[in-house]
Amino acid sequence: MKGKSALTETSAMNIMVFIRLIYNRAIKDKVASKELYPFGNGRFKIKFPETVKIGLTKAEIGKFETIQNLSIQERHSLNVWLFSFYFAGMRVSDVLFTRWSQIADGRFNYRMGKNAKLLSLKIPKKALAILKQYEQDKNAEDDFIFPEMKKAEIDNPKDIYNKIKVATKKFNDNFKSITLKAKINKKVTMHIARHSFGNIAGDAIHPLMLQKLYRHSDLKTTLNYQANFIHKDADDALDSVINF
Repeated sequence: MKGKSALTETSAMNIMVFIRLIYNRAIKDKVASKELYPFGNGRFKIKFPETVKIGLTKAEIGKFETIQNLSIQERHSLNVWLFSFYFAGMRVSDVLFTRWSQIADGRFNYRMGKNAKLLSLKIPKKALAILKQYEQDKNAEDDFIFPEMKKAEIDNPKDIYNKIKVATKKFNDNFKSITLKAKINKKVTMHIARHSFGNIAGDAIHPLMLQKLYRHSDLKTTLNYQANFIHKDADDALDSVINF
């Protein structure tokens, strides 16, 4: 995969994760032998390369919040991104599946799709302002807030997957022009909303609270993720040596 197909190491590892998933299900369904399992000790190990996670700063988020000269499509893409950011970097699939029935008494109650964790959060004023922009398109109490899932075949996983994939690509494409207009010299995608929350949170929020906001099952996952955005101790240590 890395050679002939010229995939990046991360892409290759993602495919191997998928192959491992299929293999585990095959073993569970007794159509494959455990003895032939290619993963684990002494066999193939899935190891993702270290990557630098870059999030936006407070000043850059401020530019997004105040930008005016956007098209309807760009404004919608930015609304979805900011809604994700305001709720600690919700995954785009969870944002698009948000329904009006999940908004009650000034709180947002939702179950994260990836691990089914339930969370109830106070709705920030900034998020309320975004919701008001979509109230006129509300058809029922249980209607989706954002339009992408309104015509989806909810019982058809393939249709849902395709609609989320198409929507995410559309959002990411729109951010090429949005960042130019906002004069932000960073590549912004939907996933960067999560990095941006982590970058601004830094070490100011207790890891246990971040674990809850991120909806991580394991605190170690939170600590490893947040380590990408905590630089002060290393910066201070470097300064203490070279500033003489």
